[in-house]
Amino acid sequence: MSEARPPREERLRQRSRRERPLLIVNTGHGKGKSTAAFGIMLRGWARGYRIGVYQFVKSGKWKVGEQKAAGALGNIDWFKMGDGWTWTVRDIEHSADLAREGWEEVKRRLEAETYDMLILDEFTYPMKFGWVETGEVVEVLKNRPGFQHVIITGRDAPPELIEAADLVSEVRKVKHPLDEGYRGQKGIEW
Repeated sequence: MSEARPPREERLRQRSRRERPLLIVNTGHGKGKSTAAFGIMLRGWARGYRIGVYQFVKSGKWKVGEQKAAGALGNIDWFKMGDGWTWTVRDIEHSADLAREGWEEVKRRLEAETYDMLILDEFTYPMKFGWVETGEVVEVLKNRPGFQHVIITGRDAPPELIEAADLVSEVRKVKHPLDEGYRGQKGIEW
């Protein structure tokens, strides 16, 4: 004997509980935060979402595999809003300016509802360094119009961001080849 199908009203409520824009945060000190975000990006692409990726630390010099794949897939806009890791850049104020400009661009895109999904890769760092104000970020994201998923990656996500998020995952390193002195590898780290 099969179970009775729920009434139409209940099915509609279930659907509305399933379809809502999420704020997702992937944080922690393990490898895989951005990788997980790009996995969600692929799912969104398969559903026809308009996608914008904003990388806040990596510069245009970085040739990341995900960007190459996104270019081949289409319907994914990719922007690099940084000039490298803080310990390798020569002008930290320039890095801060790039992050602030990137955040201003993200705010414009949110307001215009340009994308259905935005990935703000390594965006916890501009907040941690005080380059962008965490309170403002949280307020803008909580009040974004329309249906826009936002995924933020990076270590040390601020508590206010974690509190505001709908889904938070913490990636913890158990073991990594870097511990044995190996450098990052193409196809694994980028």
